[in-house]
Amino acid sequence: MTVLIRTGTPKEENETSDRRPEEAVRAIGGVLNPADLIEPPQLPVSKLSKVPARTLSVEAVMDLASEILWPEVGHEQPVEIDEFDAHRAQEYLLLAMLLSRSPDAATLNRIAKLRGDATPLGLAHLALAQAAGTASAERIAREYFTLFIGVGRGELLPYGSYYLTGFLNERPLARLREDLRAHGIERAEGQVEPEDHAATLCEIMAGMACGQFPTIARMQQEFFEKHLASWTGRFFADLEGAEAAEFYRQVGTLGRLFLETETKAFRLPTRSEVRNPEDV
Repeated sequence: MTVLIRTGTPKEENETSDRRPEEAVRAIGGVLNPADLIEPPQLPVSKLSKVPARTLSVEAVMDLASEILWPEVGHEQPVEIDEFDAHRAQEYLLLAMLLSRSPDAATLNRIAKLRGDATPLGLAHLALAQAAGTASAERIAREYFTLFIGVGRGELLPYGSYYLTGFLNERPLARLREDLRAHGIERAEGQVEPEDHAATLCEIMAGMACGQFPTIARMQQEFFEKHLASWTGRFFADLEGAEAAEFYRQVGTLGRLFLETETKAFRLPTRSEVRNPEDV
């Protein structure tokens, strides 16, 4: 699954995020500092020819994910965003990349350089890095197949409709498509997975956070609460406990913890709310 979605014409123009990034970082333990997440050794050029050889950073992991998910916009100048939203986009992109396909050797080499701290999310980065450094791409590909594809079906069905109704392609997917049209977002031509796949939703949130899909902070929160908050935490918990999961057990832990931090961050007051406490 590459290029899961593409942009159309959104109804609203982009606005600067109203969320207070310094407060949000404190709410999640401050573990999304690039210096805290990634060890900076040099890496060789991978088979992805558009990914330059340079010192590894959190941005390098984000670039790799962007190259896989949005190759048609890889040459464009990125939208200027604040540091906290950049960190959010990086986390969402990492999850979207790992849920949309099994990682190849070049991807695993980059993920293996992640580092963290003593916070739960920081420890999840460390565990994911260790798992990436000790597993082969071939073994993880078999694991991915068993978990998400299978013979007939995989061990898990990572779709919002399934988690919310017990069936695929139900009303939650229809509501999601209505909201995506309102945001000017549509499924890319040739993509067969429905838009309520967990990878697609993570990609959408990444696009909103980094400005690829223009929104304002309030719209991001509404989209998250309507389409992710009610089921993605359960999905990531199921991934942690899946019988076939080894490498992906760590992906499940990272996803569950990150979604918890997103929920906490969205509950923080915005700058306008702080300026007008009587309106809160």
